[in-house]
Amino acid sequence: MKFLGTLAVATAALTLASTASAQSFQKPEDAVRYRQGAFRVLAAHFGALGAMANNRAPFDAQAAARHADVIAAIAPLPFHAFTAGTDKGETRARGEIWSEQAKFRGAAEKMQAEVTKLAAAAKTGNLDNIKATFGAAAGSCKACHDDFRRD
Repeated sequence: MKFLGTLAVATAALTLASTASAQSFQKPEDAVRYRQGAFRVLAAHFGALGAMANNRAPFDAQAAARHADVIAAIAPLPFHAFTAGTDKGETRARGEIWSEQAKFRGAAEKMQAEVTKLAAAAKTGNLDNIKATFGAAAGSCKACHDDFRRD
């Protein structure tokens, strides 16, 4: 049941995503909250799928495919909210996001490509296929965290 609630939130976010790139947030803190929410959804689903991929949870092919689909759908959303003025306040975003925009956008695009591959692998229902793509997807997330997120 908890998954359905998360899926509903993810679906609503995805519905709104079509306007997210053109969306102007009322205040910088609205953009920060938006991207943090998207990252929380990503982390929840990535953690659940990672537990299966790393044999810490029983493998459920249908659940794995659902988690991977949510990850792929949500992955682009937070990057629309790294707007001017959102480097202040309650955020772990490092200044390099704005001073090294091309590198940051490249990291975001790499992550999105890797999670798309992960979603395709999960659709096969084969744990070995998921394991083969999970490491690259996780690595793309970690690389961005290493370069652009404060601890």
